[in-house]
Amino acid sequence: MNATSQSARPATGATVQQIVVLGATGSVGVSTLNVVARHPQRFSVFALAANERTDALLQQCRQFRPRFAAMADETAAAELARQIRTEGLPTKVLAGAGALVELVTMPEVDSVMAAIVGAAGLPPTLAAARAGKKVLLANKEALVMAGRLFIDAVRTRGARLLPIDSEHNAILQSLPADFDGQLAKSGVRRILLTASGGPFLRTPLDNLARVTPDQACAHPNWVMGRKISVDSATMMNKGLEVIEACLLFNARVDQVEVVIHPQSVIHSMVEYVDGSVLAQLGHPDMRTPIAHALGFPERIESGVQSLNFFDIKTLNFEQPDVNRFPCLRLAQAAMLAGESGPVALNAANEIAVACFLRGELAFNRIPGLIEEVLTRTPATALTDLPEVLELDREVRSLASRLISARSTGAVSAN
Repeated sequence: MNATSQSARPATGATVQQIVVLGATGSVGVSTLNVVARHPQRFSVFALAANERTDALLQQCRQFRPRFAAMADETAAAELARQIRTEGLPTKVLAGAGALVELVTMPEVDSVMAAIVGAAGLPPTLAAARAGKKVLLANKEALVMAGRLFIDAVRTRGARLLPIDSEHNAILQSLPADFDGQLAKSGVRRILLTASGGPFLRTPLDNLARVTPDQACAHPNWVMGRKISVDSATMMNKGLEVIEACLLFNARVDQVEVVIHPQSVIHSMVEYVDGSVLAQLGHPDMRTPIAHALGFPERIESGVQSLNFFDIKTLNFEQPDVNRFPCLRLAQAAMLAGESGPVALNAANEIAVACFLRGELAFNRIPGLIEEVLTRTPATALTDLPEVLELDREVRSLASRLISARSTGAVSAN
């Protein structure tokens, strides 16, 4: 059997994790299935979910033969169902956003890979935590938008939360095995969050106004979707990761420091009070953190090649320039503003990035739009998911009005 086939079945009586992959056709979803296919005795794909890429999801259904497939886009779901019937595959197709929540809460499910990009991933990811599942979190927006709700659900419902972002997974691997959420008790001084600096680390600032979407999406080290690639170019991705790190590891903002490391070999570090610094190193390949989380607490084969230190030769580090990357400052300010701050930050960023990708907003104007939205969003406590989603809706509307006002020359977007 080759590494991309799951034709071999687990032995009868073996304990097999039943997995739901949300965002199955994206880069993280594809990498997850690549790891899963290497361990048919350990994992079985219970369900696959995507937005609208029917052909890609159909191919995955052929290979993994899940019990369910879901598509958020109902037209795409109808087409997938037709093709599955034609081919006689044993997969039932569900449609709509509510189907994702239904899938992750099914009693047969053990683990959920949450890899849907953006706010759309929040409801099913939170539902998985509330159902007590093992949640492999690749959707940073879920934690950024509903951090306390999400962490409380994990703690009270007996769920297990394992970060998939290479940086947070590296931090987890560098913390003590018995870490209980108390950094001081574990002797931790600070968390060092590494960042590649993206494609514009050396670009003259005056040139950023002319950046194209294709240039912004050409990450030097990682292969990612377009939205997250733009976030990496602005370093909003790292700003969101600072917020995530604070929530995941119960850290203050001033305990998380961003370090630019262009080679992307060290994925993050933890400094201890005795001066020791523990780092996790590896190739920039998402299969490493995915395999770590899937097999946790065991180590399993990921398919990633060994790191050759003689090829690397040098590792460089530098402080981020906040004039080049103002989104880092905005993320820190949003975290300090309370629960509404990260929600507003994320919503404004999603609108700004979408407009940039459509050619409606210059690259260098993304931070300015986000900052204006933050100044217009009052600090409020958010106690439940409907409140989070309502604020998200209001902020998106505000951001869209601000962009429209600028394009028409209007003075105000109120």
